[in-house]
Amino acid sequence: MDAFREAIRTGRLAPGSRLPPSRVLATDLGLGRNTVVRVYSELINEGWLTALHGSGTEVSRRSSELPSGWSRPRPPAARPRWVHDLRPGFPDLSSFPRDEWVRAVKRTVTTSPFEAFGYIDPHGRGELRDAVARYLARARGVHAHADNVIVCSGAAQGLRLVAAVLVNAGVTKVAIEEFCLHTQRPALLKAGIEPVLLPVDADGADTSVLDDMPDVGAVLLTPSHQFPLGVALQSDRRAAVVDWARRRGALIIEDDYDGEFRYDRSPVGALQGLDHDRVIYMGTASKSLAPGLRLGWLVVPDRLVGPIVAEKGWAEDSVGFVNQLAMADFIDSGAYDRHIRAMRTRYRRRREQLIETVNRQSPATRIVGMSAGLQVLLEHPSRTGAELVRRATREQLAVESLDFFRNPDSTSDRDGLVVGFAAPSPSAWTGSLDALIRTLR
Repeated sequence: MDAFREAIRTGRLAPGSRLPPSRVLATDLGLGRNTVVRVYSELINEGWLTALHGSGTEVSRRSSELPSGWSRPRPPAARPRWVHDLRPGFPDLSSFPRDEWVRAVKRTVTTSPFEAFGYIDPHGRGELRDAVARYLARARGVHAHADNVIVCSGAAQGLRLVAAVLVNAGVTKVAIEEFCLHTQRPALLKAGIEPVLLPVDADGADTSVLDDMPDVGAVLLTPSHQFPLGVALQSDRRAAVVDWARRRGALIIEDDYDGEFRYDRSPVGALQGLDHDRVIYMGTASKSLAPGLRLGWLVVPDRLVGPIVAEKGWAEDSVGFVNQLAMADFIDSGAYDRHIRAMRTRYRRRREQLIETVNRQSPATRIVGMSAGLQVLLEHPSRTGAELVRRATREQLAVESLDFFRNPDSTSDRDGLVVGFAAPSPSAWTGSLDALIRTLR
């Protein structure tokens, strides 16, 4: 890719020059065709190349206008374009299984009944709800039936729907982890709910303090892999929070954002399997496939299906039927399982390489988090997370400090750098890791 950019910048490939078909270039270079297709696609998106309908690809006639240091002019307000990206929560988008997804889409569009092209049922397509229920039952131990699955456009929409229903039921306070995804607290506040903090330690959220919170009607947890600290909710606390919910008549909202990615053993089953009548399960394809698909799902108790579907309503943004049916096909064909297995192997190797490199190059840095997920926490002995982020910026490296995920009322003195190891493409991984080591030194 860099060679293409350099050839265009220096004029060796002039504007308007035709490029060989991807299949021909792949054969000439001894590469997979998918690799060449991805390179062409990225260069088209960056403005270097132009795709001609039915006539191949050529060097953009405006490529000479692109500044040498940037891929394409950006609006002044856009955030810096990072050379290296190790932000947590981002999967490797270059590994999206394009060919398999295209086949699923083609089968979907070819075989779908005409009614599928109409307005979307807010409950979601039955084919996807059925496929998700069966997948979650075998992969995550979720007690699910298609009728209990509600399709949404991701965890953010799912939480908004749940929060609205809680408010309608009279819930005014929800307990959340003191370190959590930065969008959770604002979502609850916007719905009119007061967030109350749970401390988090090496055993996960301290659920014992819930007994001292009489006004709390629900708790929002990431039990399988706490975000961003990377610990699991231990078995005694899992049992305790379910007992609390039963005694109090409360609800548990389980955000299972990356539950498939456990590397040292089989994934811990979802908390929902302990009591499907007290746990609302939130899942998504954002980490396993791509956030741009806008595919997520809720598994809710029988009594909440109607209220949540009503809250979602016909006017609510819905996932298009093509993506819903393609995802159902993707699961049922086994392609989803194959993709998860492949990415689990790749991410495990990256995590191992990151740990080995940090231990060797910055031995004083402490690595926190179990062998799971897409991120680790790095605790530096002499630099704060904010200082490390400033140093990373000079390396054109995108990372986040632990403070970014700290709730304002937290009394914890923990600090560090939250590093995602999934986002870089394979060709960018080594450079990103090198930039991280320069930041830590």
